[in-house]
Amino acid sequence: MKQTLLLAYKNVLRRKSRSAVLIALAGFLAFALFMTAMIISALLKGFTSLEERLGADIMVVPYEAATRSSLENIVLQGNTGYFYMNSDVLDKISAMDGIERISAQYYLASATSSCCSIPVEIIGFDPQTDFTISPWIRKSNGKELQYLDIVVGNDINAFVGDTLSFYGVDVRVAAKLDKTGTGYDTAVFTGRDTIKTLIQASLDKKLNEYGNINAGNVISCILIDVSDDAVTEEVLNDINIHVKKVKAVQTKEMISGIAGSLAGASYMGRLISICIWILALMIMAAAFLLMTGERKREFALLRVVGSTRKELALLVIGEGVMVSLLGGLFGIALGMAVLLPFSGLLEQTMGLPFLLPSAASMLTAALLALILCGLTGAATSGISAYKIAGADTGTMLRVG
Repeated sequence: MKQTLLLAYKNVLRRKSRSAVLIALAGFLAFALFMTAMIISALLKGFTSLEERLGADIMVVPYEAATRSSLENIVLQGNTGYFYMNSDVLDKISAMDGIERISAQYYLASATSSCCSIPVEIIGFDPQTDFTISPWIRKSNGKELQYLDIVVGNDINAFVGDTLSFYGVDVRVAAKLDKTGTGYDTAVFTGRDTIKTLIQASLDKKLNEYGNINAGNVISCILIDVSDDAVTEEVLNDINIHVKKVKAVQTKEMISGIAGSLAGASYMGRLISICIWILALMIMAAAFLLMTGERKREFALLRVVGSTRKELALLVIGEGVMVSLLGGLFGIALGMAVLLPFSGLLEQTMGLPFLLPSAASMLTAALLALILCGLTGAATSGISAYKIAGADTGTMLRVG
């Protein structure tokens, strides 16, 4: 057996053109399988991250903001945008039944570089009542934010200790967040007092489209966590009926579109993977049959010098597994080379939350893709091996 496998290895090295074609086919299969698995996994992980970051049952925004087609992008993806309503709304909703936790957020979009260090979405929150952003920031910062402290998203080119300027106000980077795979990676977070100072600065410079607001008396959004003994739909309807000029929406409804897109992408990815695997299986099987057909004289001579039918079959299968594994390694390496540097571009292209899996998950996916390539090589070459093992030696010599 050892001699047979050694001969198979030498055959792979000696027949470079034939081996290159089979390695390329196996590499294409491994690349497609690995990339599909990683992209689907990254989308699922990004969506989970988005759900965790949202962390509320109900979101209340000004009614005119709810009519914007970009509302989901502003709130869920962290894209630039802002809107305001009177802070009295918070007190009115807080007095309603069925609310366990409630907190306000404040949005401000920084303008061009002439007034600000970077154009980003700035999200303010109340550290005393917040239950969505604070736990997330606490993991990276470990302490409470001070006045004029900010926390930057993972994709922002700023680091702890740096000073940034927004509307003429200098702020200090206190922490940098972990990657989330959402638009929050390009957002800035800060406390209530700091965001109010920034909003007032934007008003003073006449760079805020809401020129008549009072920075100390406005909020942008209210997040609500419904109590266990209450029904979310009833609380939502109560707000929409009794509080004027606002719109309450369920966060699950806001991300349902993303969930639908994710399900569609996942289904298409798996379907494409199956189609690619079937196509590769057929092409590799045909290639092995064609190549073994051209080697009948070689196999006949091996039979004459004492090789058994079993050894011939092992030789063919060994060659098939070797080229498939080599191709699998090449395809996986190519997938890594594409996935790691261009994950940000993939996220922008798909427009969905995208968070790369852990190194362990990537290694597992690579190993599974490699195993599948090896099994595919064994299966396709096995068809040729069966045909060779059953052929008559004299006939092979005459045909060869």
